Amino acid sequence: MASMPLGPHHHHHHQAAPPPHLGAQPDASRRPDPMQTDKEMSQTVIESNNAVTGQIISTTIGGKNGEPKQTISYMAERVVGNGSFGIVFLAKCLETGETFAIKKVLQDRRYKNRELQLLRLMDHPNVVSLKHCFFSTTSNDELFLNLVMEYVPETMYGVLKHYNSMNQRMPLIYVKLYTYQVDPLTHQVKICDFGSAKVLVKGEANISYICSRYYRAPELIFGATEYTTSIDIWSAGCVLAELLLGQPLFPGENAVDQLVEIIKIFHKRMPPEAIDLASRLLQYSPSLRCTALEACAHPFFDELREPNVRLPNGRPLPPLFNFKQDLTGAHPELINRLIPEHLRRMNGFPHPVGT
Repeated sequence: MASMPLGPHHHHHHQAAPPPHLGAQPDASRRPDPMQTDKEMSQTVIESNNAVTGQIISTTIGGKNGEPKQTISYMAERVVGNGSFGIVFLAKCLETGETFAIKKVLQDRRYKNRELQLLRLMDHPNVVSLKHCFFSTTSNDELFLNLVMEYVPETMYGVLKHYNSMNQRMPLIYVKLYTYQVDPLTHQVKICDFGSAKVLVKGEANISYICSRYYRAPELIFGATEYTTSIDIWSAGCVLAELLLGQPLFPGENAVDQLVEIIKIFHKRMPPEAIDLASRLLQYSPSLRCTALEACAHPFFDELREPNVRLPNGRPLPPLFNFKQDLTGAHPELINRLIPEHLRRMNGFPHPVGT
């Protein structure tokens, strides 16, 4: 579940599946999941030490609305990520045999952590799902929040590092898939870390020292406190550029000064559509950056909209057009560019939309 950093200060944000030759995680057990609908906090604080290989952590779920209480036990297998927040470790549920990632976060009253609150709000195919959560304490009386989440075995950083080690560029179709929306068989991106996330309220000040250095928008560098979600669009542009280049686009303190060099930095054989999309994401002015939906409708992703396109291993693409509420209020012309014609027909969209 936990991803590795794309740069030295980039925290765990994106997960990705490897191309088939990198290996694949076997499917989880299909036995009934007693935690599938239980996202409530366990009432019991479990005494435990820091997670180590072989340690068993038990907690109780259920007991509400007449439901029977159940004891769930996890065996810690190995640490897969760590940082100032705590650790992420791979664990197996002894009752079902399923594998999960458990993020163990130190509860420090000096810092606000909205991760649990936001994970409970989100139900999206590109966000890791929260299965369960509980508190634990250590022998030092430190209190930890444990977030039990679905486990995705690979990271975008790991895939990129694999190609760099062979002195190769990542295949363009993988760049498109990872940027557009990774589980080994479906190549589906999952965002897994919301430790620094918050809901932005217009007119309300926010801290400017946020976001990892390589991916920080210029307005944050200059100390802006009333920013918008366009800071994430800038970060997405930096990730797209890194996947294309094989290295960070702005690896230093002076990212803004390097913006004018963007065209020179890109490989000469980069498709013009890729450079155009990156330039739209990396607009200096936040108000000029394209929106996430506009980015998804960009011609760079047109290959993904073709009806018979396949992955290099012959498998079909993962679902890419299940936008749900994202299309509310979207301009008909944008929907026409975003949803392929064959899917518009299948899903009952007027054809063409808006005409």
